[in-house]
Amino acid sequence: MSEIAINAVADLRTAINEAFQKAISNGDLANADIPEFTVEIPADKKNGDFATNAAMAGAKAFRSAPRKIAEALVKNIDLSNTYMKSCEIAGPGFINFFLAPNYYSDVLKEVITKGEKYGRSDFGKGEKVMVEFVSANPTGPMHMGNARGGALGDCLSAVLDAAGYDVWREFYVNDAGNQIEKFAMSLDYRFMQAVNGEDSVEFPEDCYQGEDIKEAVALFVSEHGTDLINADESERRKALVDFALPRNIAKMQADMKKYRIDYDKWFMESELHKSGAINEIIDILRSKDLTYEKDGAVWYKNKQVVTELLKSQGKTDEEIERLELKDDVLIRANGNPTYFAADIAYHKNKFDRGFTTLIDVWGADHHGHVARMKGSMNAIGYNGDNLTVILMQLVNLVKDGKPVRMSKRTGKAIQLGDLLDEVPVDSARFLFNTRESNSTIDFDLDLAVVQDNQNPVYYVQYAHARICSILKKLEDEGITIRTCTDEELQLLTAPEEIELIDHLAAYTKEIISSAKSYDPTKITKYVTQLATLFHKFYNACRVKGEDEKLMQARLSLCVAVKIVIKAVLEMFKITVPTFM
Repeated sequence: MSEIAINAVADLRTAINEAFQKAISNGDLANADIPEFTVEIPADKKNGDFATNAAMAGAKAFRSAPRKIAEALVKNIDLSNTYMKSCEIAGPGFINFFLAPNYYSDVLKEVITKGEKYGRSDFGKGEKVMVEFVSANPTGPMHMGNARGGALGDCLSAVLDAAGYDVWREFYVNDAGNQIEKFAMSLDYRFMQAVNGEDSVEFPEDCYQGEDIKEAVALFVSEHGTDLINADESERRKALVDFALPRNIAKMQADMKKYRIDYDKWFMESELHKSGAINEIIDILRSKDLTYEKDGAVWYKNKQVVTELLKSQGKTDEEIERLELKDDVLIRANGNPTYFAADIAYHKNKFDRGFTTLIDVWGADHHGHVARMKGSMNAIGYNGDNLTVILMQLVNLVKDGKPVRMSKRTGKAIQLGDLLDEVPVDSARFLFNTRESNSTIDFDLDLAVVQDNQNPVYYVQYAHARICSILKKLEDEGITIRTCTDEELQLLTAPEEIELIDHLAAYTKEIISSAKSYDPTKITKYVTQLATLFHKFYNACRVKGEDEKLMQARLSLCVAVKIVIKAVLEMFKITVPTFM
């Protein structure tokens, strides 16, 4: 809610409490403790602008029928210090309240006065939150899941920032461990094939099969020749990785930049290896008797830890048994740490940097990793509840109503870079946030490039541009917007005007709700509905040609809508056009 809406609820609660006290003192109600009650916005505005269950909630305490309690409250309530003009009893004892005109005028004044800061709040109290998202493997190009994860993570970060959190964006680069050894082996075999012919050596099935490996080797050969073929295998593999890996990471950074994502830090896994952080994790777990050795490897008692975690959450033995929990290897028999060991060390590092809430955006295929990650935090002395994992479902690309898996330009699987070459960034960032993360999304390539109201981002942008056009046209005619009086703003009484102002009043509440649920799609839906309500208002209510005072009031409403649309689009790093 806006500050005005929040005040409206607070003042109404005070009036209801005072009505209880007055009813008790004059004998309309028995002497009893005032109950806890709610003040809510009814789903159907015909039932009032606000409603309370105070009478229902007091039935037991006052030993009276809710309807009788409601009659006592209505008799004793004083609405003069609230934004309410009247109230009435409904059904068995609900009390509905109706807003006075000054509420709507004050909402508009708040939006216009606060401008670009409208909607922002201190709800998060500056709590330090890290959002880690995308974190794609640097051994290959980024894909469609990374495109969705990028939009989701960045827009969620923006919503948290608007809600008053101190937000940090981070990309975790797996530049060490098993996948880099596999990367080195893949480059090495492709290099040998490039130098001695494709039939000179068979390419192993467990290597990376993508064309990007061949392309990296071809680039290396063009720049450095083939002398490396005579080098020791370990020297050759290191040289190939040292050449290819920085280029892959640079490409990832360039793609993210093109996607309008700026990270506060690109955290290298290799930092954990060099600093001894992984060995520290092993020592901590060993000291807590949560490791054992088997087959030359160091194992973590994951089954024991996660079972305890799930039991604390109320899971039954049968439910836990169905999960078929297993222990995890931390250090392989060859002495190399596993990805999981590094991941524990990385999350410890996050907490040690002062972040009190950690949010990870992962693909849905990582769902089995969530409980063990939370459990591992508990195991090393941190609170696993302060780690939230957002699981993101798959992306299906659609064109001409049919699934698309290959790029026409390259003939290969569509990568993030391909998408950003073919689809406007505005569309990608907006469309990937039109469905909740736990829903599979069909990304329509035709819809993403079309410039009409079928494209949701175009529809919202057009509403902003339309307002700019209205204001510019009137300015050209010598009509300028001026500050309206309360009385002038209270001329806005048409249903379309009231509905639009009500929606503007809900913006701050929507941001807070989005932040609490870690769901930025709430804001995408909010601004789409705002555009719809504006178009509805504009088609029903003439701005120019009316009485001058009403015209100015409607222009103020247009400006308020413009402010909020611009705020949302800029928050999500989407272009804000002034004409289209």
